[in-house]
Amino acid sequence: MVTNIYPHFQKGRILKREMLENLRDYPRDIANLYFEDYSNGIIAGLDITVDGTNLIVARGIAKQQGYIYTLTAEYTLSYAATERETVLLLQFDAPQPEPDFTQYTAQLILADATTALDNTLELARFKLKAGAILRTGYTDFADLATEYNTLNYLHCQYAGQQVSTYHPILLKTYARELLKNRTTNPYDIAFALQCLNQERIEREVVDWYISNRLELPYQPLSNEQAHHYLTRILSNGHNNKRRADAYTGRPVRMLVD
Repeated sequence: MVTNIYPHFQKGRILKREMLENLRDYPRDIANLYFEDYSNGIIAGLDITVDGTNLIVARGIAKQQGYIYTLTAEYTLSYAATERETVLLLQFDAPQPEPDFTQYTAQLILADATTALDNTLELARFKLKAGAILRTGYTDFADLATEYNTLNYLHCQYAGQQVSTYHPILLKTYARELLKNRTTNPYDIAFALQCLNQERIEREVVDWYISNRLELPYQPLSNEQAHHYLTRILSNGHNNKRRADAYTGRPVRMLVD
């Protein structure tokens, strides 16, 4: 039976356990039902900004092993230049049962990329040289994968239907650059507008776009493979645009026998 039970707290009525249980369970049930088919990963927010030697993680929602976690206030943690690949992680603790609650908590940590840690979710990574400034602005789509001094979202787990997908920063940056190239390919236009118009694009959509656009056999792609192919599409577009500009800029000569 489909239900919507609304408790009435009125003067003269006995406060029943079922009424309090409804208040406890209703918001949780809504969230669990809405995100039931989502994979592990970021659901919303958790955007990262840099302030001097601090990383600031904005409020947001993540899912891990079937549970929803919320960061309800900005979190700041300091970082340092190590010239080694460093990963910003959500590390999930074991459930902590108490008499009145069971707590599901997670900590934001920085760890060496070579360190194997269980039950974690990657938000971003970077490799910072001594004396350099960690940047979060990108010159183009290819720049998103720059090795040094750049906040890299390429390995970030963003929640999707059943499987994680690509971070919106990656796809929106790609879409804007693609449209600036004045592409006329219908696959490009449809995909770019979808990336700009939606919060998340499912991994399968991206993989099918790459397959059809480059005339490759369809296969599930890793994040690194997808970035490589998308960069290749943009590079082809840049070359075609340069050839078109060069052609239109030349005077046309007609030879008559």
